[in-house]
Amino acid sequence: MGLLEQINNGLSRIVWGPVMLLFLLGIGLYFSVRTGFFQIRYFGRMCRETVGSLFEKKPKSKQGITPFQAVSTALAGTLGTGNIVGVSTAIVTGGPGAIFWMWVSSILGMMTKYAEVLLAVYYRKKNGKGEYIGGPMYYIQYGMGYKFPAILFALFCVAASFGIGNMTQSNAVSTALECSFGIPTWISGVILAVLVGIVIIGGIKRVGSLAEKLVPLMSFLYLGLAIFVLFFNRSQIPKAFEEIFQYALCPSSILGGSAGYLFMQGIRFGISRGVFSNEAGLGSAPIAHAAANAKSPAQQGMWGMFEVFFDTIVSCTITALVVLTSGDWLSGQNGSTLTLTAFSNVIGDSAQGLISICMVFFAFSSILGWAYYGEKCMEYLFHKKFAIFIYRCVFLGFMIWGAVQNLSLVWSVSDTLNGLMAIPNLIALVWLSPIVFQETKRYQNIIKTIKNERNL
Repeated sequence: MGLLEQINNGLSRIVWGPVMLLFLLGIGLYFSVRTGFFQIRYFGRMCRETVGSLFEKKPKSKQGITPFQAVSTALAGTLGTGNIVGVSTAIVTGGPGAIFWMWVSSILGMMTKYAEVLLAVYYRKKNGKGEYIGGPMYYIQYGMGYKFPAILFALFCVAASFGIGNMTQSNAVSTALECSFGIPTWISGVILAVLVGIVIIGGIKRVGSLAEKLVPLMSFLYLGLAIFVLFFNRSQIPKAFEEIFQYALCPSSILGGSAGYLFMQGIRFGISRGVFSNEAGLGSAPIAHAAANAKSPAQQGMWGMFEVFFDTIVSCTITALVVLTSGDWLSGQNGSTLTLTAFSNVIGDSAQGLISICMVFFAFSSILGWAYYGEKCMEYLFHKKFAIFIYRCVFLGFMIWGAVQNLSLVWSVSDTLNGLMAIPNLIALVWLSPIVFQETKRYQNIIKTIKNERNL
């Protein structure tokens, strides 16, 4: 185990080091500049194409799921304990300024996610059931023309699905339920495995159908609690924003000689927490978006932009404000303890049970999203139903095992696997960027034509 830990630590320093984080930011900046900061200029259009379109009645399709079901499945994979725990960790380690750099990475990450979702729809195929299938493994193979890096991506994704998308999530559920309600961890693991098994047997349509109900429910539950806390702490909200900008842009005025260190920590942890939260550039979410019954690649890309916006700029910012307005971020607490204390100051002792329920929802949805990602990668690798059956059995077995184990090494290895997934995906995004610009221009021309026709 010691050798494995050493190897993982070495790989982690490479795949999540400064060079990789700059690469992630650079690609987001590249797509932003080349499209004239599309995510800002077309923000209103994004809202109308995503949230606004939910009020339109659409015919059902046998070939895919709805765009909202696709983004719900993707959000199911990205919304997780990181939105509750990861933000407080970033604040403690990098100061309030980390939230500013999280915003920066997310604004640029909106274009990275837009590009990978667009390519996933552009290069998707149909399987034997007539369902849309796609993702980085398909646009790497059919867009770049190289199969080996596509296979690498699929293998890394399958491996990551057992860690960050399975064992760590089931462990979070079992720990939360044991601490709050005294339920033995093994019972939580078995029940969770049964529930997940029932859902994933139904394929993407059942996963998407549940996700479109579960994601809004868990989001409203958690954000509702957070907004309730912020209402009581509303007098401290201006100070919280002041701290975010001061620590990010003028740390020397607060910290003196130690400002440089905390400034660099803020950049590092703000960017990394943003990436870990919304997974822009990692290549996982496009697998879900590829299954959508989308009108065009660029239009589905709008849902990718919305995913990053909602996950990080909305959800993580609200968590950050809860922590900062509590005044406890300098108390020495960290992670879930700090977040729980921030909620308990207003809600009281019931906060632990309520936040535990939120974590169960978040973790359960993440497991469903990652189970689908793993299945699609297995389908790409082996093209056999039996391979998917084996994957499901192993996936459910690991879920029970993860619920009762100490998973500190699994967390670390999972982060490394996520970083390894990003490498072939990011190379493909740069390689295929002309397709992104071409489809974006086509989409913009369609919008202009529609506007001109309305003005006649």
